Amino acid sequence: MQYVVIGLGTFGMKVIQTLTKFGAEVIAIDQDKEKVESVKDITTVSLILDSTDETAMKAAHIENVDAAVLALGDSQEEAILTTVILKSMGIYPIIARAANSLYARVLKLVGADQVIIIEEKMGEEVAKKLLAPGIHEKITLSTDHNLVEIEAQKGFVGKTLKELNIRNQFGVNIIAIQKKITKIDDEGKVSQIVEMNDLPGPDDKIEEGDILVIVGSEADIEKMTFAKEVK
Repeated sequence: MQYVVIGLGTFGMKVIQTLTKFGAEVIAIDQDKEKVESVKDITTVSLILDSTDETAMKAAHIENVDAAVLALGDSQEEAILTTVILKSMGIYPIIARAANSLYARVLKLVGADQVIIIEEKMGEEVAKKLLAPGIHEKITLSTDHNLVEIEAQKGFVGKTLKELNIRNQFGVNIIAIQKKITKIDDEGKVSQIVEMNDLPGPDDKIEEGDILVIVGSEADIEKMTFAKEVK
C-alpha cells in the first residue's frame, strides 16, 4: 500500500509515523525543506513541493497512490487548490484535515472524499478511548476504513486465530500480532522485548498482553471492540 501525505505539521507527521510503522510506503510533500528532510529516512519519497502547482504535482507521479492525506492545517486556500488538483489527477480517496465545519463543507464540494474536523474527531476519540481503553493507535486508511492497534480482549486469550474466526464474526482482519517476550540473559537479568508477527497464521494463539493490528471498517472494528463475548 502506498500513500501520499501533503503537509508535514503535527497531524501529517503523525499520519506518516503510523503508516510507516506498519510497513506502508509513504510519499511526503511539503514546501518546508527542514520538515521534508526530517522524514526522508522513514518515507519512500520526500519532496519539497508546492502542492498548488499542478505541473509540479503531476510531475511527481503520485496518481497511483492508494489514498492521499491532505494535512495543510489552517492554509485553507492552499488546501482547496490542492484538493482540486488531486481530484483532477484521479486520486481516490482524498482525506483532508479541516479546522471547522464550514471549511470541511468547502473541501467536500471541491472533491475531498472524507474530511476530518480535528477538534470534533479528538472529542470523539477521547470518548471512545474512555469506553475502550485497549485501543492504542488508530489511523484512517481510506473512506470508513481504519487500521487500529488494540489489546487482545480477555475472550481472545488462549484461542487461535482459526478458533476466533474474527473475519466471519466481525468483518475485520488481524494483519499482525505484537507480543512482549520475556528474556533472561546469561547474568540472570530479566528484560522484555517486543516482537511483531506480521504474517499471523490460523494456528497462531493469542496470549495475554498481545497487541492486535486490525484492519476493517470503523463500524466493524467498534462492533468487535465492544463485543461482550466472542463466540
